[in-house]
Amino acid sequence: MQNFRNYYDILKVSKEASTEEIKRSYRKLARQYHPDLNPGDKAAEEQFKTISEAYDVLSDVEKRSKYDQFGQYWQQQGFQKSSSPQSTKKWGGQTNPFVSDKVDFSEFADFQEFLDQLLERPYGKKSNARKQTRKKPKSSSVGQRDAEARLTLPLEKAYAGGRERIRLEDGRSLEVSMPMGMVSGQRIRLKGQGTSGGDLYLKIDVSPHAFYRLEGNDIICELPITCAEAILGGQIEAPTLDGWVKVTIPSGVRSGQRLRLGGKGYPASNGKRGDQLVEIRIESPKNISPRERELYEQIRQIETYKPRANLPIM
Repeated sequence: MQNFRNYYDILKVSKEASTEEIKRSYRKLARQYHPDLNPGDKAAEEQFKTISEAYDVLSDVEKRSKYDQFGQYWQQQGFQKSSSPQSTKKWGGQTNPFVSDKVDFSEFADFQEFLDQLLERPYGKKSNARKQTRKKPKSSSVGQRDAEARLTLPLEKAYAGGRERIRLEDGRSLEVSMPMGMVSGQRIRLKGQGTSGGDLYLKIDVSPHAFYRLEGNDIICELPITCAEAILGGQIEAPTLDGWVKVTIPSGVRSGQRLRLGGKGYPASNGKRGDQLVEIRIESPKNISPRERELYEQIRQIETYKPRANLPIM
């Protein structure tokens, strides 16, 4: 069919792709074409709609199974309607109006009825009754209005994106597909979910985090280390939004010194990520064991570093 869309090609994945592969590809493409990141770009908006449609089908096990089995006919009652007159072809030596270059599939109650008439098999009263009771499309409502609602998200959720079920003030519950790397002030459009069929815009608020803070696309955090780690250096583990990673501490590092973790920051509009800046904070223990005290006493007797030797007091 002319209007058939290959959802696998749209999401740039193979037919054997796993659910996780489909999700990763969708997030990447949705971030690239999201209307909030491409203001005024109608082509990007249409591409975003197409990507979302493909993900809606391929991320759902039941829908994907039907799509893989029936291809362009997977919805059965959801065929694209042709706006041009139907042409007819010969079938078995007779003119058959149901075999054509452009068939109006909206005339059929379901896919089975289409096959019955295509193969000129008789269909009974049950099919006719089903066809007669099909609901007509509702006319567009008058007085459509857009609405806005606020959605507060923790930093981890705003970073990861994905599907989120929200409850609106009017009592409705909606499942929303969130792009990766959302920021405060960003708006997400939900088509047809506003007043009387208008659109609903979700305004995003990202909650302050207890450990991370954003500076542009860089993520800043303070990392406490011990006096021994500061003096000796070496590898330790530090948290990031992707999980814990190993960080090499240079020998003699100072409090306030920053270490850069490249590509571990927040996503930018071009798809690249900022860096994570780890700010060192040297902490002394409040309580130590007798053995630790004994060793610290020995170190104090032999240490050569004199931090107060060159104070500018004279």
